[in-house]
Formats: sequence, structure tokens, C-alpha cells
Amino acid sequence: MRNSFVLGAALALFAVTSAAAMEIKSTDVADGAMFRKLNVCKRHGGSDVSPQLSWSGVPAGAKSLAITMFDPDARGGGGFWHWVVLDIPPAVTSLAGGAGGGSLPQGAVGGSNGMGTAVYLGPCPPDAIVHHYQITLYALPEKPAVEPSAKPEDAAAYLTKHALATARITPVFQKP
Repeated sequence: MRNSFVLGAALALFAVTSAAAMEIKSTDVADGAMFRKLNVCKRHGGSDVSPQLSWSGVPAGAKSLAITMFDPDARGGGGFWHWVVLDIPPAVTSLAGGAGGGSLPQGAVGGSNGMGTAVYLGPCPPDAIVHHYQITLYALPEKPAVEPSAKPEDAAAYLTKHALATARITPVFQKP
């Protein structure tokens, strides 16, 4: 009887903890699924339109949110930053498809990507291997103390170090 009670209490605690975890999802992309053509680069027949994203479970102490998209498989494993968005107000719960082209929510700012521009760059691998695109949401306890013009790897290091919570989805793409 005692073991059943302990197991039940543990499962209840897990359910509460899991329900409180921050989550990111999309109607356009999913973990392990291929990007839609619309979301990839023009060179591969796409339109460089950022995917729709939505999230839940943002911690109560969050004062700002940020999003990055990183391809760790690019450049021989050195990676490439496709998108950085900083200072999304914590009351915002989604980005519409195409927001990475300059239509971010009020207050949010585009950060520098791997090409030094402040827009979304769709997957565009030069090789025929499968690339994994880590789309990460960060909840921060303050407005990020990183300039939008900072190198994307520096912005990501700051976001990772200061995040109250993170959530990630990792869609994939392979050169057609």
C-alpha cells in the first residue's frame, strides 16, 4: 500500500512539474520533420519565410523572451545562426509565420544572424546531409543586456547563461 502511495505521489509531482515546463511548438515545423518549402531559402526553391511559433509555460519571473535558430551541422560542424530575435515581451505567446521578415511584435528586435542581417534566413545547406535546425525559446529575468548587432554566437551565449527556462524544437532539412 505504501509503495502505491509513494508511486502515486511521484507521478503526481511529475505531472505538475511537466505541466509547468516551458514548451514551444509550431503549425509549420515539428521535431525531426522536414521544413516546408516556404520556410527554406530561395536557392532551394523556398521563400525564406520564418515558421509560425507559439509557446506556453513561460516562468512567472520572465521579463523578456528571445528566439534563436541554429544549424549545428553547417560549416563542417562549426554551425550557422539563421535567426535571432531579442526582447520579445513576456505577454506575447506566438510569432506569426513570416515575422522574421521584419514584422515582429512591438518591442521585439531582430538580432544579427550569421550573415550580419536582422532577418530570418531559411535552411540552405550546400551539402546533401540532413541538417538539424535548433529553434530555441529563452525566458529571461530581465531585458537582454546584449546589443542586436552582437555576433549571434555571443547573443546565444548570453541567452543560455541567463535563461530562467528554455524550450526547443528541431526540424530538419536536406538539400534537394
